[in-house]
Amino acid sequence: MLDVVTIKEVKVKLGALCKQERQRYGMSQEDLATALGLSRFTIQKFENGKNATIDTVLKIANHFEWLDPFYRALKDLEASKDIKSLY
Repeated sequence: MLDVVTIKEVKVKLGALCKQERQRYGMSQEDLATALGLSRFTIQKFENGKNATIDTVLKIANHFEWLDPFYRALKDLEASKDIKSLY
């Protein structure tokens, strides 16, 4: 049987990681929202694994210094030439 990761699982994992990091830094959702120029509701939705724009994901990634590791992972994937379309 295939062990397939779903989009929902990734969204939930990213949301949980955001919440964990935000709390580690002693920030409220409002604090993070203000720092990123977003609404508290946007942060709340993101942390709950709800739909987020790519801009929101990248702003959060940049804030918590995940942007470079994300980019490197994408470059490694590209370099592996093992990219398979899901469609």
